[in-house]
Amino acid sequence: MRYVLVTGASGDIGSACVLKLAKKGYSVYCHYYQQENKITSLINDLQQLYPKQDFFAIQADLSQESDVNRLVDSLFQLHAIVFAHGGTVYKLLTDTTEAEMQFLWDTHLKQPIRLCQLCQSSLTKQSSSQIVFISSVYGLIGSSMEVMYSTVKGAQISFVKAYAKEVASMNLTVNSIAPGAVETQMNALWTENEKYELISEIPLNRLAHPEEIASLVTYLLSEDATYMTGSVIPITGGWTL
Repeated sequence: MRYVLVTGASGDIGSACVLKLAKKGYSVYCHYYQQENKITSLINDLQQLYPKQDFFAIQADLSQESDVNRLVDSLFQLHAIVFAHGGTVYKLLTDTTEAEMQFLWDTHLKQPIRLCQLCQSSLTKQSSSQIVFISSVYGLIGSSMEVMYSTVKGAQISFVKAYAKEVASMNLTVNSIAPGAVETQMNALWTENEKYELISEIPLNRLAHPEEIASLVTYLLSEDATYMTGSVIPITGGWTL
């Protein structure tokens, strides 16, 4: 049985990943930060559907080194990691505080890299293993009002490309997905007019569904994707064409 860690499993994209991977036969470590009730409900449902698989809830603040260390200590077997956690700061760069910059740096880059570093030996013990970062199209093209978020996502993508080369000989693949606008709670603060204007810029004329991102994650963890590494895959509905 294969074990996968999904960070941000209480979020819309993370929970969609957990559901699809469980359906494929994976046992899942479900990381969350604050939404304990949502994770408890998700795991209860999964245990009913897939009684022969294991599902674990792991709480951690992934901006904190001590929490990352504790998370790693909770893993007893590991074949893959899916980084689906995150958060943004929506404001001008001149209004962004040092604390907000540090939070974005630690959450999206430093601590995920440390997690890869700490888990590499466990992953490379397997005949094949995978790491997938759910990044952002803003890491490729940038966005005003989210300059720091775009910056750390761009750095995340650079890490994926470099680290993939370093561990390829160990049968560990490292890839990134760069979604555009996705129908998630992160976008709940948009007004209907803002949402309409955004959708009008997308050739497919809608937002992505979390399940569509999760389907690509499932593919990257499958045997069909063993020759893919260092890839950055936009899934944008044509938004950036």
